[in-house]
Amino acid sequence: MGFVLTLALLFMITPLEPADFLSIEMGEETVAILDRDDYTLPFSGVPLVDEERLERVVEKVEKLAYREPINATISDGGKILPEKKGRKLNRAVFLQQVYDYYYGTGAKELNVTYLEVYPKVDQALLSQVRKKVIGQYITYFNSGNKNRSHNIMLASKAINNYVVLPGENYSFNKVVGKRTKAKGYLQALVIVRGELSEGIGGGICQVSSTLFNAVDKAGLHILQRYSHSRDVAYVPSGRDATVSWYGPDFVFQNKYAYPVLIRAHSSYGQMYVSVHSFPEIEYEPRYVPSVRNQTPEEGPASPDFLEPSNP
Repeated sequence: MGFVLTLALLFMITPLEPADFLSIEMGEETVAILDRDDYTLPFSGVPLVDEERLERVVEKVEKLAYREPINATISDGGKILPEKKGRKLNRAVFLQQVYDYYYGTGAKELNVTYLEVYPKVDQALLSQVRKKVIGQYITYFNSGNKNRSHNIMLASKAINNYVVLPGENYSFNKVVGKRTKAKGYLQALVIVRGELSEGIGGGICQVSSTLFNAVDKAGLHILQRYSHSRDVAYVPSGRDATVSWYGPDFVFQNKYAYPVLIRAHSSYGQMYVSVHSFPEIEYEPRYVPSVRNQTPEEGPASPDFLEPSNP
């Protein structure tokens, strides 16, 4: 309030025009029109900005102005696709322009200015972090189960090309997001409290379990991992990682001094995850048992289980 009060006192001698509006423009679009009277608090005859109401306008413009940056990615053919910068509202400039208008010294049309938002992963980083494989794992599934195969494919795409920076935690649920019909996930077999049933996103746990074995093999720090209530067919006993949106998560930390890259792909009944990093990385691999190269039978041993046991 101190800054606003100072401006008010400085401009006491400048009468405010009653029929005076501020048009806020974003490109060729008018996104808001401000009436000075609607944003004024009386203070002994001195006009003061209603900062709470102004903050709501700023938040609205910030949402409209924001464009999320896009990370560089690797195509299925191995080509690096370049990153794209994002943008956000230049809040300091925007507020100064509003105050100038309010106290009668600024223009009555405001063109929003932006600050660049840089992506987390650019081409230079991706070109280096892909070079050395430090962990990999493959599991198998029945491609004839179309719904389950579809769910595995969607979740594989969600975790593919994800870079985990040094010291950063990776949460499977946060990266993949909520599994819903709107996102394309289908009904497939799951187990809830020991009983077989149909559930949205069945098959996702095979993706999280394949990822767990790959990152464990790479020696990354496992922070949170839960086993199913019963053995599953797609990984050896005790080597699974159950996940659900309102329940267990799989979380690990990149303990190394270099970023690591997760690559994931599913097709023709195979779910594959590899972990990559810089050529200079010194890592501590762990022994992880492999699975048999065969398609698990559809049945009580193969669905995903939503009931977690202890990590």
